[in-house]
Amino acid sequence: MTQCPGSVNRLFLLPGLRRDPVTFFLSPAPLFHPHLLIFAPNFEEVMAFRSIKSLMVLVFSGLCLTLSQPVKAGGGEGEGGKLNPAEVIIEHISDGHEFHFFSIGEFHAVIPLPVILYSPQRGLDVFLSSRFHHGHDAYKGYKLEHGKIHAVQEDGSADEAVQVYDFSLTRNVVQMIIALVLLVWIMTGIARQYRSGKGTRTAPTGLQNALEPVITFVRDEVAKPNLGHKSGKYLPYLLTVFFFILINNLFGLIPGSANVTGNIAFTAMLGIISFLVILFSTNSHFWKHIFWPPVPHGVKPILVPVELLGVFTKPFALIIRLFANMTAGHIIILSFICLIFIFGEMSKALGYGASPLFVALAVFIYLIEILVAFIQAFIFTNLTAVFIGQAFEGEHHEEAHH
Repeated sequence: MTQCPGSVNRLFLLPGLRRDPVTFFLSPAPLFHPHLLIFAPNFEEVMAFRSIKSLMVLVFSGLCLTLSQPVKAGGGEGEGGKLNPAEVIIEHISDGHEFHFFSIGEFHAVIPLPVILYSPQRGLDVFLSSRFHHGHDAYKGYKLEHGKIHAVQEDGSADEAVQVYDFSLTRNVVQMIIALVLLVWIMTGIARQYRSGKGTRTAPTGLQNALEPVITFVRDEVAKPNLGHKSGKYLPYLLTVFFFILINNLFGLIPGSANVTGNIAFTAMLGIISFLVILFSTNSHFWKHIFWPPVPHGVKPILVPVELLGVFTKPFALIIRLFANMTAGHIIILSFICLIFIFGEMSKALGYGASPLFVALAVFIYLIEILVAFIQAFIFTNLTAVFIGQAFEGEHHEEAHH
């Protein structure tokens, strides 16, 4: 065994770890092992991590309590100035041209994003979304209404004669770019550490130490059981999908950020890419099973359309599952927050009295959403591996006969 300094060597003295370290760490038992804290490299780091988690919950609660101003500024009022919960929720889970974190009075903490418009009649225009002043003003003959940019005339009416092509960097696009840059930076950094000998000749440290069990889990529990001897070929794609979805899921939990994985266009592109990977992995046995299934001839005309439909329902299931689950969590959190203001419109005392309960429920769902972020990334990756494995499933039978 490679000799590792400090607590790493002592950690290998734990019962069961020497025999099967992967199973030991992936099983729930080590999380509650009575001796595990003894071998922690730095107990103060553990306590600091817990303090950070508590601080995050506190910050989230504070942001929840200050949502009344963004609701009004975001156009969430219905007739008579009353709150329109549906409009507020749709606005917060939809795409936008700025990152809006909170508002206090007339102060709005926002990050405007670039607006890139092209019109055959007016040419190219590039400016920041702050020029629209949250949709109240027009700029250069364009106006932002309900998240869409339209051409307008001098009097503010819509100009139907002008065609507008919007290439703006919305918050979904910006957040995807940030997630992609972060993913590449993390993975290339870990790869450099392995090339330098960390993780092979010595124990992994830092972020490499945190991500190595996750990578091993995807390889041993997702790729190998479903893809067999071809797992190494598809493992880079599976890891990319897993971490890209996971990063975007976690980013979406930051108040004021974009809900990228709750956007049907984003999940549709992931589903289409996985669908293409599945199609290019098929063989003659796969298509023979679809167009000439091993059933009585009288059943074939009924089963063939069903089997052919199943080819397209697989990516559809990937798309809808991720989209629905990530959107539902955000809707539930916003619904609890809106209930505070609904109760407040009935009675101020009722609004203040109910706010601690609804904030507690929102924080509870928020913490569950952190778990869901990991689960949905795993489910998408695992189902993709299952569908790819089904595409060349006949090869195993052919090898068995040989």
